Amino acid sequence: MSEEVRLGRASLPLSESAVTFHIVSTAFFTFICYLAIGIPLAVLPGYVHIDLGYSSVLAGLAISMQYLATLLSRPLAGRMADSVGPKTAVLRGLIGCSISGAFLLIAAFFTHLPALSLAILLTGRLVLGCGESMVGTGAITWGIGRVGAQHTARMISWNGIATYGALAIGAPLGVLISHAWGLAAVGATVTVLSVAGFLLARLKAATAVVRGEHLPFGRVLRKVFPHGMGLALGSIGFGSIATFITLFYASHQWHNAAFALTLFGTFFVGARLLFAHTISRFGGFRVSIVCFSIEAIGLLLLWQAGSPFFALAGAALTGFGFALIFPALGAYSVFLDLALGVTGPLAGLIVSKFGYPEVFLFAAVASLAAVTLTVGMYRRSQAAAS
Repeated sequence: MSEEVRLGRASLPLSESAVTFHIVSTAFFTFICYLAIGIPLAVLPGYVHIDLGYSSVLAGLAISMQYLATLLSRPLAGRMADSVGPKTAVLRGLIGCSISGAFLLIAAFFTHLPALSLAILLTGRLVLGCGESMVGTGAITWGIGRVGAQHTARMISWNGIATYGALAIGAPLGVLISHAWGLAAVGATVTVLSVAGFLLARLKAATAVVRGEHLPFGRVLRKVFPHGMGLALGSIGFGSIATFITLFYASHQWHNAAFALTLFGTFFVGARLLFAHTISRFGGFRVSIVCFSIEAIGLLLLWQAGSPFFALAGAALTGFGFALIFPALGAYSVFLDLALGVTGPLAGLIVSKFGYPEVFLFAAVASLAAVTLTVGMYRRSQAAAS
């Protein structure tokens, strides 16, 4: 019997400060997981494309493999949280993150054998994707188990803040480590951070396993598909920036590409903290329409950027617009994983045919398509209400 099952018992009402503590301290493990994701994020495309000499399509695939693994392993992560408990899921996920760092470290020693290095690297990306799904699913469930279902929205919001805050910090940190000590040090850093997170997670109290009703997948998909497609279209902007901003900067001979990811994450977190109330005030559809539009403007700025200043401004606007799309639409993460998994190789194909700027034009068109889709859903909801 798992620790979570043994510890199942009725809990006393928590004070507001205790609720905040439990939410933030549980989201911290998501932060650690996404540091492990963010640290190599701005380094890997250049390593695959420049150091190993592979195409931009494979450089995109190196990033997207992680999200495809996350997509495929989410059902397993959910069943794990339901069966052995969310704490165990988080612990196993952090072990996966640490193993992915070890694969990255090993890959760095085989740069002279590009095929072997790429194979090891991609294996590590698959392991990291599985770790991400376990930590992401487990941390939210664990936090809700600590504070109660009435605080679900806050737990999800803080999980998003932890996710993109970690990416904002991790991307430039990974570039600094890589420039100073090489890719092997990047892998070692990921491993050490993940092991430290694992040891801290072991100290935190488990929660009871609460098994909810499992609805048929087809019925769930029909209910959320239009919302999920909007989220998927809006996620292409983040996927394009995460995968190709480093090579985009390099093609212009600009420096400090990782700070574009930092600004994306910083503005994402700022918008979540300052404007989360707008969803309940104005409604999810209207907020989404505005956010998709802002994201499209940011991506168009990146497309036409003639200097690093405009590229940074475009990344910041994209992060700001993307911030409220997920909580506004309330769609499942599977659509985000699917979009990010497809974006890398598809954007790489666009790069090979047209160049790096056109990747952001492609993402802007996707955001504008999301505006059209959301306007349609909003009008249907208004008609149904009247």
